[in-house]
Amino acid sequence: MTIDYDGRRFGPVGADEGEAARVAVYHQQGNVLWGEFAGGDARRGSLTGVVGPDGRLEFAYGIALADGRVIAGGCSSVPVVLDDGRIRLTETWQRYGAHAASGTSYLEELPPTGENRS
Repeated sequence: MTIDYDGRRFGPVGADEGEAARVAVYHQQGNVLWGEFAGGDARRGSLTGVVGPDGRLEFAYGIALADGRVIAGGCSSVPVVLDDGRIRLTETWQRYGAHAASGTSYLEELPPTGENRS
């Protein structure tokens, strides 16, 4: 499955209040991926990684949170194309350092600006 992530916007699915308003914008050139995100408890975040031939993502990320914490970690994301053509990512992530944690979360592609989320 070939996916071009360039310009796609994603938001968390089933997130707590601190993450529900977060929006990520991805960019891609060749197999290099980068992005930025903000919203909820994230003042600013960024990611850099690669896109595999099957559309899987491998990236590192950093986040500056509203409470002053700085979080760094890594993530592997597996895409699924939904019936309406949007992408849903299953993210397996790990945070490093003093705020170490791991888990699984889900992002869904947001509809173009001006449309409601499905």
